[in-house]
Amino acid sequence: PERLRVLRAESCPNAAGSCLNFFSLHSSSAPCFAKFAEMEEMVKMEAEINEIKLKTEMMQLENETADITHNFYLGKKCEILQDMNRHLEAILKEKRDLRKRLIKHRCQESLPIEATYHKSIVELLTEAVTFIEKLESHLQSVRNIPQIPHMMNNMVSSKRIEPAVFSKLEQLTEQILKWEELQKEVYSNNLWIYYLIFIITLPLTRSCLVKNVVPHLS
Repeated sequence: PERLRVLRAESCPNAAGSCLNFFSLHSSSAPCFAKFAEMEEMVKMEAEINEIKLKTEMMQLENETADITHNFYLGKKCEILQDMNRHLEAILKEKRDLRKRLIKHRCQESLPIEATYHKSIVELLTEAVTFIEKLESHLQSVRNIPQIPHMMNNMVSSKRIEPAVFSKLEQLTEQILKWEELQKEVYSNNLWIYYLIFIITLPLTRSCLVKNVVPHLS
């Protein structure tokens, strides 16, 4: 190449050819041109180093954010979110159904009473009300049973009854006490329970009758 440049410079008789010939002959030996070449190589190496650093930083950032940006992890998280969304929708649906059931009256969900039983239901309700009204007096009578012997002794001591009547009353008292002992275990524990159950269910029965029976009777 040097020889070609020299030949080209010699073939050019003008000043440009002379300058080209001069630089071609002294470029290899001039220190400034060697310095320029070294600086150019250093710039190229620095650019390559910066490019490698940039790629390294990008790879490091991708590694740190792989669970956020990678398609595989994004798909897994999307599936988890969809499962949670379906679960929440099911809970909200159950909550709405439960709220509707609590707001809705129970009588609207019960089966309608057949027309043949309307009269019996009305009679049963009347007897139930009568039973509740007289329940306190019945309970008071049951509470007074253990006091019968004491009352009899008071009557005898005060000579208000004859001996024959007293003997009959005494036998009757013994029978009442025996009956009371036999029935005590059956009724003493369950009487108040039955009473409370009846009191609790009475408003519901009455509302059912008002909604289902009374319109048909009218």
